[in-house]
Amino acid sequence: MKTQASITAPAPTRARPERSRGWRSDDSVLRLLGIAAFAFVLLLPFINASPYTISIMTTALIYVMLALGLNVVVGYAGLLDLGYIAFFAVGAYTSGILTTHFGWSMVFAVPGVIVACIIAGIVIGGPTLRLRSDYLAIVTLGFGEIIRLTANNLEITGGPSGIHGIPSWQLFGWDLADGVTIAGIFFNGKVVFYYFVAVIVGLVGVVALGRLARGKMGRAWKAVRDDEDAAEAMGINTYVTKITAYIIGAVWAGLAGQLMGTHLTAISPNSFLFLYSALILMAVVLGGMGSVPGVIIGALFVSLAPEFLREFAEWRFLLFGVLLVVTMIFRPTGIWPATAVLPWSKDKHVDEDVDEVEQDSAPESRDEAELNEGEDTGGDLLARREGENR
Repeated sequence: MKTQASITAPAPTRARPERSRGWRSDDSVLRLLGIAAFAFVLLLPFINASPYTISIMTTALIYVMLALGLNVVVGYAGLLDLGYIAFFAVGAYTSGILTTHFGWSMVFAVPGVIVACIIAGIVIGGPTLRLRSDYLAIVTLGFGEIIRLTANNLEITGGPSGIHGIPSWQLFGWDLADGVTIAGIFFNGKVVFYYFVAVIVGLVGVVALGRLARGKMGRAWKAVRDDEDAAEAMGINTYVTKITAYIIGAVWAGLAGQLMGTHLTAISPNSFLFLYSALILMAVVLGGMGSVPGVIIGALFVSLAPEFLREFAEWRFLLFGVLLVVTMIFRPTGIWPATAVLPWSKDKHVDEDVDEVEQDSAPESRDEAELNEGEDTGGDLLARREGENR
């Protein structure tokens, strides 16, 4: 009876250096930069607490939250979605209807928003995610317009006038709109809501979505993005993987819509035009698809650049477009791509060290190369050399 021989994997031909884990590594530097950025966001009201500054910064943070959700769909899973603003509208209208028509508080409206966005994600993504590339983009664009037109023609959504008088958040009987006094310093309702949005975006958005992308599901998303056929051949259920990313992105956009409804206290169909889907997609592409720091920078750029150029009046959108074109010319992969290595990081030397290891381990002569192939012994090599000399 024959026994089946076991197959032994070949030994590695080179020793790859381990990634640095010191304070100069990419992870450590990014963590320090993130903490510094979050600290600046928290200190901003002490620097400038004017209603205009707090309002535009709150809007910018909500755009960051929206872009992080689209980054899951486009940056991680590679699904080109041109109707992402539809889920933003679903979350805003669901919370607005539950709080104004049924008297729910914003906290109790959160589960309703999540359920509504999951249903919308399944209804929209179920039949469309079997498509790819341009076909998927066209279909999602159509669904985005369907949601807006539906809200424009329903009585419960207020029709073209929308919903007004959306209440603020109440936590344990305390209304955020009333403000709070801490250490003798009074923070009005706008500042308190700004901090509330900053904590949600920073702790829940950046940290939670970042860890999700590095997990098993995140690796499956990236495999589908890089090559869907190869991912399916490796045993990944590509359809379930894509619809999971689509639903998570939908829920995240719905929660951002709920925050935007509270911030503006009123919503209408004109708040969910295709232009906003294009702007959020632009933020993801401009910052760097699949890169959390890049998406944050892109969202801040898209939301704040028109405000900084406001003094140029009617020319500000032209200048904004020129800045976008110039940025994409000089940074075609994004301001901060997912493959970026910080210039001061020790990890940038990993590839150089690998090249040095390969060079040191390379055969120094033709004789050693032939001996390493294992086909000729030293005696056979010597006999062939003598024959060549004759």
